[in-house]
Amino acid sequence: MVKTTCEQPQDLEEVLKDYLDDEEVKKMCDYKAHGGISVYAHCLNVADLSDRIDKALGSKCDRKTLLLGALLHDFYLYDWHDARVFVNVFKMHGYTHPETACQNAIRCFDVDEGVQEVIRCHMWPLTLFHFPSSREAMIVCMADKICALKETFTR
Repeated sequence: MVKTTCEQPQDLEEVLKDYLDDEEVKKMCDYKAHGGISVYAHCLNVADLSDRIDKALGSKCDRKTLLLGALLHDFYLYDWHDARVFVNVFKMHGYTHPETACQNAIRCFDVDEGVQEVIRCHMWPLTLFHFPSSREAMIVCMADKICALKETFTR
């Protein structure tokens, strides 16, 4: 499951075709996520696993909301490894990047509220007040944590 390149799984291509070749989305290839893989590859891992979780659970998520939210959940477009140490812990990357990613997604793609929720809630419980209340947001939140662990420990 852990993809380390910027190649997209074929089955996700149909739903995400308008986004995968976008120059702004491709910028995620330039930033490292967990375990040294790109943010783009991480987001594809999350989209792929989210899709598989949805099918396994039979939760019947809106597939476009699920996959687009997963693809854009880390669409923050900066290198968080270079971030300065903040005195205020709540200004650190883990707390702030969901909102940055959401604003970028709105700016670049005018995403709907369902996708916005997926992006804003993916770091729960760290972002305590952004509880995932939709099936799509819950699944992406879970998939993100599973992928991050796998990517960190699979080198």
